[in-house]
Amino acid sequence: MEANPRTDLLKSLTRQRILVLDGAMGTAIQELDPSPDDFGGVEYEGCNENLILTRPELIEGIHQRYLDAGADILETNTFGATSVVLAEYGLEAEARRINQDAARLARYLADAASTPEKPRFVAGSMGPTTKSISVTGGIDFDQLVEAYREQALGLIEGGVDVLLLETVQDTINVKAGLEGIDQAMVESGQRVEVAVQGTVEAMGTLLAGQDAEAFYTSLAHRDLLWIGFNCATGPDFMTDHLRTLAGLSRFPVACVPNAGLPDENGAYNETPEKMSETLSRFIDEGWVNLVGGCCGTVPDHIRMLHETVAGKSPRRTTPLQSAETRLSGIETLVVDEDTRPVVVGERTNVLGSRRFKRLISQGSFEEAAEVGRRQVRNGAHILDVCLQDPDRDELADVVTFLDLLTKKVKSPIMIDSTDATVVEEALKLLQGKSVINSVNLEDGEERFQSVVPIARRYGAALVVGCIDEDKEQAQAITRERKLEVAVRSHQILTEKYGVPSQDIIFDPLVFPAGTGDATYVGSAAETIEGVRLIKQTLPETKTILGSSN
Repeated sequence: MEANPRTDLLKSLTRQRILVLDGAMGTAIQELDPSPDDFGGVEYEGCNENLILTRPELIEGIHQRYLDAGADILETNTFGATSVVLAEYGLEAEARRINQDAARLARYLADAASTPEKPRFVAGSMGPTTKSISVTGGIDFDQLVEAYREQALGLIEGGVDVLLLETVQDTINVKAGLEGIDQAMVESGQRVEVAVQGTVEAMGTLLAGQDAEAFYTSLAHRDLLWIGFNCATGPDFMTDHLRTLAGLSRFPVACVPNAGLPDENGAYNETPEKMSETLSRFIDEGWVNLVGGCCGTVPDHIRMLHETVAGKSPRRTTPLQSAETRLSGIETLVVDEDTRPVVVGERTNVLGSRRFKRLISQGSFEEAAEVGRRQVRNGAHILDVCLQDPDRDELADVVTFLDLLTKKVKSPIMIDSTDATVVEEALKLLQGKSVINSVNLEDGEERFQSVVPIARRYGAALVVGCIDEDKEQAQAITRERKLEVAVRSHQILTEKYGVPSQDIIFDPLVFPAGTGDATYVGSAAETIEGVRLIKQTLPETKTILGSSN
């Protein structure tokens, strides 16, 4: 794909100095008090994005005032410019055009204001839409992907430098947005940077439930220009969440708060001085690379931020590499010395529980989901979900079951299926960083080829069985064979598919040790020593054993 030299410069600058995003667009438009005629008629009143077509000079004035205040990055007036939102005004057919025109306007103004010492950039604003897969329903993953693809295509065609998925309330929505962006980049033949900003409510989590750590863990597999928080609250309420994010993120970090919390009249009253004072503290702590303003902020806020960041050093974006394996559902699970052994609950598996299988076959999905909830309550850290019943529609069962289960448990989910389509559809329903159980080399690289790209797109870890295509001993019994298969699998996964070692969980296999079968004499000791060898040779990977065997 064609690269844009401006994006390379922007990427470099996020590490050289603290960049300033612009301020609010929505409340700035409200301050202008546009009439129904300005919006194009009563039926379009309140559709801020349509002003790009009907009164572009209003938007131009807002952009220019932020540029004059010192903003490095302009956000396009496209927060609600997906077909999903525009359909509420009957304007869904205008989605691509609105995004193109909004990007072109911001691009023109940014270029006009740019100097060699202070280049200006354009971020294509992509809001959360008015629907949440996890919270409101009313839309599915693929529908959101298509809406975001169309929006991203328009913004790319209009010349943005970065696509900003902002005010994220539901991590499944943002995963759909990232998928749509990927499709748009392939379609346009142009590569742009991507950034994500979540919205942590006063209750301490995103609307769909994830906290800052789980939010980051779910998206850490992406190559993001920055990650951060915007909207919802003023900067003081962001302190703990920003500290958490800054301590974890391998990306630059942004803080883009409201001008405080709105009062009973909906007014935002935090002054430029107070907001800058708080953000200055974040800067001094070394937490941020970008700052800006969301609802209620005006050019004076941005001017004060521009003055505040002058000469200040940005957060360092090269944290020490960690061998931690991080998984998440609503909450994060760190697999390390402090948490082991991590227990995988297998009662939500039709192959491992007669009762669970019976509940599913009866269509008692609510009661079946309670099985999962009880496992977590009794100590399971991860839930293995397998619905591979040859007498039923596995895909339909997985979709129905996960929709209920994810409302009852906060733990990471392990998707256990041999059908790659089922695996992908399951991942479309999960906010967090899940686990796929499992892949191996039994048929050569066939299973890797079908499943690993899905794992990389959605950010899932992999259980990798110590099995290969060897005709004499496909399932590795001896310690040497277990290590041999693990090392070969690791090399393929990391070098060919780019899977981080921390996302690889080897299953060295357990065999029956007390049957008298000569084939398995000593197999228990071989498994123990096989685990030891794998850990010594591939220390950043993890291992798993199934005691049910």
